[in-house]
Amino acid sequence: MIILGLRTDKPEAELYLYDGQKKLAGKKWQAHRELAETIHKQVDKILNPGTKNSKLHNPITDYSAQVLVRGKQVNYKYSLSDIKGIVCFKGPGSFTGLRIGLSVANALAYANKIPIVAQCGNDWLEKGIVNLQAGKNDKAALPHYDRPAATTLPRK
Repeated sequence: MIILGLRTDKPEAELYLYDGQKKLAGKKWQAHRELAETIHKQVDKILNPGTKNSKLHNPITDYSAQVLVRGKQVNYKYSLSDIKGIVCFKGPGSFTGLRIGLSVANALAYANKIPIVAQCGNDWLEKGIVNLQAGKNDKAALPHYDRPAATTLPRK
């Protein structure tokens, strides 16, 4: 079961690709104010590690989907249709970051008719993978904010 993990609650966004409990790839990038612009490109890069996009490449935090099998490097190449579940971090964290990340995760889950699970805490990814494998589906990942939104009252 190929699972996509997504965390966008802070300036450094994170994507993960798992096959069951086995981590295939992980990617962190400084998204900050460019999250909406870069998230789709990064999803494509983690699914297709051979994709070249020098503007986004960071050799320190980019992990391509490569593993060693019997001493030989094996590259993975997936498409969105290969993803069978999505785990996302639901907060608390940046309002805008969570809104963008959860919107993308929900849209991918809905469009591909796959389950989605939202978790919080330090072990969000591990708990989410276990829940997905147990058949859980939140249908829509909702954010968890640690306080009410700070909104301006309308003028009369």
